[in-house]
Amino acid sequence: MKLKLVTTAGAFLLGSVAAMAQPNVLLIIADDMGLDASKCYDVGNQQAPMPNIEAMCAQGLVFMSAYAMPTCSPTRATIMSGQYGFRTGVGAPIASDGSDDLDPDTPTLFDALTGEGYASNVLGKWHISGRDLGFEMPTEMGVSNYFGLYNGGIQDYFNWPAIENGQEVMVEGYSTTVLTDKAIDWINGQDQPWFLWLAYNAPHSPFHLPPNNLHSSDDLPADEESVNANPLPYYNAMLEALDTEIGRLLASMSDDERANTYIMFIGDNGTPNQVIGDLYGTHQAKGTLYNSATNVPFVITGPGVLQGRTDAFVNTTDFYSTITAIAGASASSPDSIDFSPVLSGGEGARTFINVDHFTNRETRGGGQYGWAWRETDYKLIAPKGEELQLYSLIDDPLEQNNLLANGGTPEAIAMANEMKAKRDALVASK
Repeated sequence: MKLKLVTTAGAFLLGSVAAMAQPNVLLIIADDMGLDASKCYDVGNQQAPMPNIEAMCAQGLVFMSAYAMPTCSPTRATIMSGQYGFRTGVGAPIASDGSDDLDPDTPTLFDALTGEGYASNVLGKWHISGRDLGFEMPTEMGVSNYFGLYNGGIQDYFNWPAIENGQEVMVEGYSTTVLTDKAIDWINGQDQPWFLWLAYNAPHSPFHLPPNNLHSSDDLPADEESVNANPLPYYNAMLEALDTEIGRLLASMSDDERANTYIMFIGDNGTPNQVIGDLYGTHQAKGTLYNSATNVPFVITGPGVLQGRTDAFVNTTDFYSTITAIAGASASSPDSIDFSPVLSGGEGARTFINVDHFTNRETRGGGQYGWAWRETDYKLIAPKGEELQLYSLIDDPLEQNNLLANGGTPEAIAMANEMKAKRDALVASK
């Protein structure tokens, strides 16, 4: 895919910086934040002010075609393993008993960083394995000192259960702030190159009014009835609070450390359906196979990263190879493609997008299951138990006009069959 860049005079090649010093990598994951929730993208008109993330978008590289899975666990499993869900078995949010979890014997991103002189850690939301399997799974997957919420969410952002030193503890304090404090302390404690996976649970429900010092919507009533009647302003306040704390984290780093750190910010799936309004017509967002759930905000800044926007394809599987490449580690995964050449103006090597969303539990509901496949500007969607759908994302970016409706044209049918054959061949490679 071609790169659209506005370069700066101080930009220089990624490889030359990596040769000077081993860089740090900070991966920040927002929970339930789609393109429509970010002012960095031209989708919707109800975005929260997020000046720190917007500054990253102005200074770094914004990806227009970054794809996650429709829900949280599958996305996190792809980042951790570099593999699609049909290989790992993680196709939907992990249940508490862990029957769909990521196998701890799977080679992980953290395993790959071992021996490269890197300190590495996960802080925040885990949700790659279930509680009933015990809390040692992060350690078994190569994570050194995990702290955070183990499940998909919490009931109360101000008083919540976390795993610390392999034990469950109750934490009093606003979750977004506590995780930021932990991240600052961990980074300040490193005397070697580091990789930090910082997974906030904001802006995931329950929607609420954050502490007033973190946002500009302190005129909102805080009672549950008001929140339920109109959750959007509370969702936006949570995003603004998240941005405020990200700003505090970045400000805690010295200029030299910031200059030698790749900072990646991504949403793990689309925006919650309670707050999208009618933006996507009859389609919902989170939990579906449409772009509203899978095309997520992603921006990166760092040494040698050019300024601008790129159409280069990225699947979340690709974080595995890219982060290990930045760290100088030798690692490979069948579904992970290193996109680091794009950061300095090179071509992206990925030519298609693959999305999986499935469940092995007959009683599990919620969401739209199946798979999706994108090539060039066309996207094929295969909802489980339904007919194929084909969309032109150039002419129809919100996917409202199914080119296969009413039988479809011969050209559309041929394109859909060709794309399906490629997806079938990929799955057969398992």
